[in-house]
Amino acid sequence: MSTMTTNQNSTSGNLTPPVRKRNSLAKGKLPKWAIWAIAAGSIIIGAAASTLTGFNVASFAIYSAIIFLVAASVITTVAEGKRRGKNAMWTYLIYAAFIVAVIPLVSVLYTVLEKGMPGMNSHFLFSSMNGVTGAVDNETVANGTPVVGGAYHAVMGTLLITLWATLISVPVGMLTAVYLVEYGQGKTLSKAITFFVDVMTGIPSIVAGLFAAAFFGMILGPNARMGIVAAVALSVLMIPTVVRSTEEMLKIVPNELREASYALGVRRWRTILKVVIPTAISGIASGVTLAIARVIGETAPILVTAGIASNINLNVFANWMSTLPTFIYYQILTPTSPTNIDPSVQRAWAAALLLILMVMALNLLARLVASIFAPKKGR
Repeated sequence: MSTMTTNQNSTSGNLTPPVRKRNSLAKGKLPKWAIWAIAAGSIIIGAAASTLTGFNVASFAIYSAIIFLVAASVITTVAEGKRRGKNAMWTYLIYAAFIVAVIPLVSVLYTVLEKGMPGMNSHFLFSSMNGVTGAVDNETVANGTPVVGGAYHAVMGTLLITLWATLISVPVGMLTAVYLVEYGQGKTLSKAITFFVDVMTGIPSIVAGLFAAAFFGMILGPNARMGIVAAVALSVLMIPTVVRSTEEMLKIVPNELREASYALGVRRWRTILKVVIPTAISGIASGVTLAIARVIGETAPILVTAGIASNINLNVFANWMSTLPTFIYYQILTPTSPTNIDPSVQRAWAAALLLILMVMALNLLARLVASIFAPKKGR
């Protein structure tokens, strides 16, 4: 017994604490500040390189980005290994691609805000160009008074023509998509419709305008230019977008929902109306918004179907109408005063800003509609 105790004591005395092995996942990692240091160095070197060739913002950004990409990839490869180096290179390339895609958008928004805000006032929003001549603009420039003449007639024309185009396109597009997904799978007619929708997607906008002008010209005469003709032209451009977006949204509705409805004895048309469409309404609303945004800025179809007007016309079934795109085009191409173009340029930039704000409002409205009609979630 004493021998065993002695052996245990001697054994316990010889025990040494276990040696902690360093976690292999924590080996060779760059500190968090390393990337920021590389970025700062790249900016400095990029500025110096750009200065040697004549400094400008574009060359500075390009030089800095290339230097950062190369330096970060090389340093990561040396410190963390070849595999992590490749991962870092592709990660920074993706970041760079995102920044390159965002820069034009930010630049456009900044430019439009900078040049359009001075012209945004109550007179611009609630008055038309009726009675505004070159003499008025000359007097405005000479006296330094606020620019007169606005885009109220163009705003109303844009809203009315787009509204009628939407009323034409959405029912046709949605019913076509419902047929393709729910009824026409594998049928010859369904394949033909899909083919023609694909063809219509690539139609130039001017061709749609010429089609509408020729169609109504045969019925009402060669001088038939009015808002409803423009709405038909825009609907030709909207329908393919509505069909495609609605079709994709209906396809992702789970078949289990349809089968559960059929199991309860609900007819197919009622299942589509009460189950399928409400489930996909969020995506459908987004698709309709994209279709509206696709056509609200079109100029060529409006020029050949509704013309250009300087007075307020709220009747889409008679007389010429103006929209914001045609208003911008007309103010830039043929200024009200050829000798003093600044008032016309100011009106054009203000109209461009207003058009962007309208598209943003449409997106917000689409989100609101989707949230209202989307299926309610349970607990």
